[in-house]
Amino acid sequence: MARYNNRMTFDEYQKIAITTDIFGGKMNSVTDPAFLEKAFGLSGEAGEVSEKLKKIIRDKNGVLNEDDRAEIIKEFGDVLWYISALSHYLGVSLDKVAAQNLEKVLSRKARGQTTGSGDNR
Repeated sequence: MARYNNRMTFDEYQKIAITTDIFGGKMNSVTDPAFLEKAFGLSGEAGEVSEKLKKIIRDKNGVLNEDDRAEIIKEFGDVLWYISALSHYLGVSLDKVAAQNLEKVLSRKARGQTTGSGDNR
């Protein structure tokens, strides 16, 4: 298995990760099984993160150990893969997604709008 350094960009990750897509990184529409599989996969993997955290709260009084951290990080990787693939399918680079998100959250912070709800606060 190839190993990658910690200095990989999101775009580099996205370019390599999509090569593992069973649909070849191609879709015709958002109703295409290739796209839907990614959307449902993202939801499922995010649910797995929540499930692991729930069990740590329920069974371990919220105390994480290194094995718990390692398992959660694996799930974060799966979430990242699906976000990367969906971004690819939508024709947007993962670097751009990350940059736009930082711009949004930094703007909220600067305006004192980090609480509340809605994307356009």
